[in-house]
Amino acid sequence: MQIIFPKENPEYSGRELTLAFPAMIDGERVECTITAEALEDHFGAASPRAEDMIDAFDHHRDRIEAVARRLLSETRAQCLVLRSGYVRFVHAHAVVS
Repeated sequence: MQIIFPKENPEYSGRELTLAFPAMIDGERVECTITAEALEDHFGAASPRAEDMIDAFDHHRDRIEAVARRLLSETRAQCLVLRSGYVRFVHAHAVVS
């Protein structure tokens, strides 16, 4: 499975308190999301406001994409919402570069 993350700006959803970002899996576009809670707990977002979430995402994009890559691989690209608990699990069980 080939997973590529296009360097596009993430999209904020105030209703869901998430950021969406794309992945290309074997040439097919898949929308990934990360929750405000995960960004606050693990990537330094100061609040669930768009500016704070996007800033945290931008500063930790490589680590977030590494976690997303692992979840996409584990679910065969069926599920991709990065929640705080999953990020905690990945950090506890593997070094994410």
